[in-house]
Amino acid sequence: MAQTRLNKYLASCGLCSRRDADKLIGAGEVFVNGARAQAGMKVDDGDCVEVRGKRVHMSDEKVVLAYYKPVGVVCTERDAHAQRILMKEINYPKRVTYAGRLDKDSEGLILLTNDGGLIDAMMRGKNAHEKEYIVKADRAWDDAAIANMRAGVYLEELGQTTRPCQIEKIGDKTLRMILTQGLNRQIRRMCEGQGYRVRGLKRTRVINIELGKLNPGEYRELTELERQKLYQICGLFAGGE
Repeated sequence: MAQTRLNKYLASCGLCSRRDADKLIGAGEVFVNGARAQAGMKVDDGDCVEVRGKRVHMSDEKVVLAYYKPVGVVCTERDAHAQRILMKEINYPKRVTYAGRLDKDSEGLILLTNDGGLIDAMMRGKNAHEKEYIVKADRAWDDAAIANMRAGVYLEELGQTTRPCQIEKIGDKTLRMILTQGLNRQIRRMCEGQGYRVRGLKRTRVINIELGKLNPGEYRELTELERQKLYQICGLFAGGE
């Protein structure tokens, strides 16, 4: 293969996104042919690329999984203090990583893949891909609070105003929310800003992929039709090129 930038190579290995690859390189956790890697360097599959002491290789076959993350599972590669880590919960023969997190107390759909290009396309905020949630609060929802969140609210802790979003009241205490951004603990912060506490938060859709009948802890490979549509929406070829 022709030489490619190291961060793109690591993403193509299914290790992480290009942005996270840059962080690994900057932290000195990547070595190429026994030497500490430098930002911007190029490699090919003949080079020995190691991350945290383990050699990595590009994967030719791209896979995408839909996974139901249970409450209590932490979205991380490793965490000495977490009792349950997402990457240890998945027993899949190929190395995959997640595209978009859910916090420990939330549950629902996460997509996992070994295609770093797909992860980058899904995570790019300007693409405004939809994610759908069911949100249960501690008390009945007031119409004014819902209207405020629909229009976008300023989150002081993050110094950002949320994008306008779709919200449907499906029960006295329950909302269906469709967001096009993924700020840190965004839904919980939005609700707390209106005086509500979230008692349950489940993600039911990411772009065109539905949680469907998966049970907590279960995963499935996407159908070919789902995968092709996902790549199309993300502006990629179905092969992940």
